[in-house]
Amino acid sequence: HRSISTMEETTSRSSSKVVAVVGGGLVGALNACFFAKRGFQVELFEAREDIRRARHVKGRSINLALSHRGRQALQHVGMEEKIVSQGIPMNARMIHSPSGKLSSIPYGKKGQFILSVDRANLNRELLTEAETYPNMQLNFDHKLQDWSAETGLMTFARSDGSVQEIQADLIVGCDGAFSAIRKQFLRRSRFNYSQTYIPHGYMELTMPPVHGEFAMEPNYLHIWPRNTFMMIALPNLDKTFTCTLFMPFEEFEKITTGEEVMEFFHRYFPDTIPLIGADALKRDYFRLPAQAMVSVKCSPYHIGDKCVLMGDAAHAVVPFYGQGMNAGFEDCVVFDEMMEQFKEDLSVVLPEYTRVRVPDDHAIADLAMYNYVEMRAHVNSRWFLFRKLLDSFLYAIMPKTIIPLYTMVTFTRTPYHEAVERWHWQNKVINGGLLLGATGAALGVACVLIKNPPDVNKLAGPAEKLWSRLMAVGAA
Repeated sequence: HRSISTMEETTSRSSSKVVAVVGGGLVGALNACFFAKRGFQVELFEAREDIRRARHVKGRSINLALSHRGRQALQHVGMEEKIVSQGIPMNARMIHSPSGKLSSIPYGKKGQFILSVDRANLNRELLTEAETYPNMQLNFDHKLQDWSAETGLMTFARSDGSVQEIQADLIVGCDGAFSAIRKQFLRRSRFNYSQTYIPHGYMELTMPPVHGEFAMEPNYLHIWPRNTFMMIALPNLDKTFTCTLFMPFEEFEKITTGEEVMEFFHRYFPDTIPLIGADALKRDYFRLPAQAMVSVKCSPYHIGDKCVLMGDAAHAVVPFYGQGMNAGFEDCVVFDEMMEQFKEDLSVVLPEYTRVRVPDDHAIADLAMYNYVEMRAHVNSRWFLFRKLLDSFLYAIMPKTIIPLYTMVTFTRTPYHEAVERWHWQNKVINGGLLLGATGAALGVACVLIKNPPDVNKLAGPAEKLWSRLMAVGAA
């Protein structure tokens, strides 16, 4: 899947330059492939042991939703087909009401879907792919101690107490939300940084197969929206579902006994108890404490022509738009496209990358926050469902004029900040149209009533009933 002529072309320009990628997670491993494909000497450093050899994989395990942006990045390094074949398509959200009623909300047009993929497996596949490049060196158990933006000198500590130094022409920080690379940025003037912990935590539970098959319909992202909290479930290849409960920390802390767990699930998620199993539920709820979620924004993403931040190191987002990995993977493509455009001149590429990418990453961070409210509360609203149907209808008849926000974010590479701007414009137009339509209808009714005045006493009862119904719809 790599053309020899392209490799020869880029190797002549790049082979003498060393790129140090810090972080062997999803974005780091993919990024290493991008740089190796361009012919750079790539050194990948990861503080933990090789995930492919580890008995117990540490770190987050919220299932990932792979969509268009991430798939495009994988396609660039010839891995899309392989990863897609290991994912499970999810065509729609499946909403579970407290009474057990099910209703689905499609993600896009027919044939459009997102993929449930296993984080650890994807990481293994990317590392194995990175290893196929002869100009690639993977270094595990290398914890970054210090580095210099001026000289590119980096110092790593090993678990045996030894220290290793390396000189790099470009340092790429892909070392996650608590990035060691980013610490140097914080010491510099005019570097903007903010981190926000949301008041909600998450906890994972497993729904096992029933008679060797999925316990629920597999081609959906299942959601139990409960206004101030929610649970979701994503399918896995082994026929299990990974269920993730998102809830304010103080609510998690209120539940201290197995009986209280059962009481809570009977009240809010009764349909899941037989599927997860009462004993497993009581055991797994207390196995690990609820985990925190942080959103990180910063700028600029670069220092001179020596260092650049990508993925969560640059823009950790909360997981509610399914775009964390996709945005990180798109970082790799955007950077690679700029390397092509500016002939690998790092003094031009790095500032341009910051200029283009910061507004997009800030936009998706904000959208992810917004989408949490949509997932746990708005999906219960009749107005929300009406607008979803209306947006889909308008998209079907005017596909170039009205594009739903979710479609722009998930099924295109429209820059995130442009998608948000367009969404705000579309909302103004659609809401204005609805208001105009309602005003026109009201005027029409008024004209008819003026010409044919009705008996007011006969209208009072039905009008009150209609008003009560409208109030109920508004409240929902």
